Amino acid sequence: MFERSRSFGWSSVAAAVPWRGVSQRFSFLIFVALGLMLLVFSQAQPVLVSNIRIHAVDTMAPVLDAVARPMTAIESAVKNMRDTLALRADNQKLRGENAQMIEWQNAVVSLESENRELRALLHFKAEPGLAYISARVIADTGGAYARGLIVTAGKTDGVREGMAAMTGEGLIGRVVEVGDWSSRVLLITDLNSRIPVTVTDSGDRAILAGDNSPQPKLMFMPRDAAVSDGARVVTSGHGGIFPPNLPVGVLQEPEHGVFTVVPAADLGRVSYVRLVDFDLKGGNFNTIERRLQAETHGK
Repeated sequence: MFERSRSFGWSSVAAAVPWRGVSQRFSFLIFVALGLMLLVFSQAQPVLVSNIRIHAVDTMAPVLDAVARPMTAIESAVKNMRDTLALRADNQKLRGENAQMIEWQNAVVSLESENRELRALLHFKAEPGLAYISARVIADTGGAYARGLIVTAGKTDGVREGMAAMTGEGLIGRVVEVGDWSSRVLLITDLNSRIPVTVTDSGDRAILAGDNSPQPKLMFMPRDAAVSDGARVVTSGHGGIFPPNLPVGVLQEPEHGVFTVVPAADLGRVSYVRLVDFDLKGGNFNTIERRLQAETHGK
């Protein structure tokens, strides 16, 4: 009986080993099949998939927030230490600047009064004001086929789809999905990102198009555009998608005739974002893109 039980045990192990090898060998194919099924389902039911993703993000946001808090605290402590070490030099510099600012203050008061009178004479109409909502980044949804962020601000905070997302350096993207208290930001480097921009040096308009690379490209640039390497690129404000003159990045020397833009903000190290509410009516992106394309071919 002892010999029989030993032989039974070894046969069970021997049967398990081939099954384990088979599962390991075909695991890649299984995951590929599941991925294809999910891709087909997302194309067949895009609204359902979007709602599921929004609810999933809302559900996971508290967990991601709790995980991100210790790292945020450490980064804040390191930043505070560096700021403290730099305070002495800054204090000395600010003393000199303060004396100069007092002189400028008198000039500003005079110019402000003059400017107010000139605006009244010209019946100048000011642009709509900007409203800002600050939020913290709790997850990076970037991957091989997407570039995005999850932030801790949603409908309850006044966030809506289409709002511009910025850091202190410049524009990083726009809000594409909004939950109750979290939102998803599509970065300017994403394949689906299209932004009307202007090259400040020449005034030429174009469309900034992401392609999932670190440097988005400029589409529909005029053929006779007199632009130079290092020129600043800002939002044009066309269509009411973004406010005008938001810094985007700097122009880089073209490769194979295509201009690229180095983003002003470091998209790989974003901790906090500022969502800009700039609601202009009377335009849409498709109209802007067609108009820019027509003007480009016309030149």
